[in-house]
Amino acid sequence: MAPGNGSFMTHFILVGLTDQPDLQLPLFFLFLMMYIITMMGNLGMITLIGLNSHLHTPMYFFLFNLSCIDLCYSSVFTPKMLINIISKKNIISYMGCMTQLYFFSFFGISECYVLTSMAYDRYVAICNPLLYNIAVSPKVCSSLVLGSYLMEFFDATTLIGCMLRLTFCAANTINHYLCDIHPLLQLSCTSTYLIEMEVFIVGGLNIIIPSLTIFISYGLILTTILRINSMEGRSKAFSTCSSHVIAVSLFFGSSAFMYLRPSSVSMDEGKISSVFYTNVVPMMNPLIYSLRNKDVRLALRKTLRRGEF
Repeated sequence: MAPGNGSFMTHFILVGLTDQPDLQLPLFFLFLMMYIITMMGNLGMITLIGLNSHLHTPMYFFLFNLSCIDLCYSSVFTPKMLINIISKKNIISYMGCMTQLYFFSFFGISECYVLTSMAYDRYVAICNPLLYNIAVSPKVCSSLVLGSYLMEFFDATTLIGCMLRLTFCAANTINHYLCDIHPLLQLSCTSTYLIEMEVFIVGGLNIIIPSLTIFISYGLILTTILRINSMEGRSKAFSTCSSHVIAVSLFFGSSAFMYLRPSSVSMDEGKISSVFYTNVVPMMNPLIYSLRNKDVRLALRKTLRRGEF
């Protein structure tokens, strides 16, 4: 393919998670099962929250949005990934690649801010319970979620604008199972320094600021919990927050490794890290929040008894 602007690159070839033939079929069934669990878990959580009025609270409003995001997030790339695993030609068009990258960034960034909103909700509930109805009112919740979506729209548009300025030449093989930023930067035949700096700043802000906000919130929550004299009250507070801490650690830890990693880290290691925040986290979120949550388990039992599920 002759050198030229990115618009002349008609398609890319996705290498996938591995090029070893013996692993293709086991990987297909593994990721198919993960995708099915992800779909069922998040659809189940959305349905339970929608059908049960006692779950119409700020915490579950954020959890409802998180499940919607995870449902869309995993659907952006998993069906294409499954097709590519069993296909001989792992081809994706240029516009298809840019579209996938846009929505991958959009839903990925949105998860950062919804998790941050959930941390704020837990902080107010435990540290300032008397102000909870005011500080986490329906209007505040709606504003936080709307602000999250506006932020992700702006950031995802900025990132895709950077990527559309890249110039690609003959190389069109992406060393990944999806169209991600770093593998695409490696294919550019011109300097990517400025674009890399823009990506690092946008990506860094969307990982560092939310994660710092979350961990500061949980630091304050932990301080408050340790002041509780009642063992039962302390246990309930820990139980309320532990599931969120697990979800946050998985998502932000794997994302930071991929997007804030040193250049010495190989792309193969980056692909393994990507599996956690692209496949494992959307699958685990509904399991973490349902298995460790009495309200969700109660809602499930009520819904099953009513025959509505």
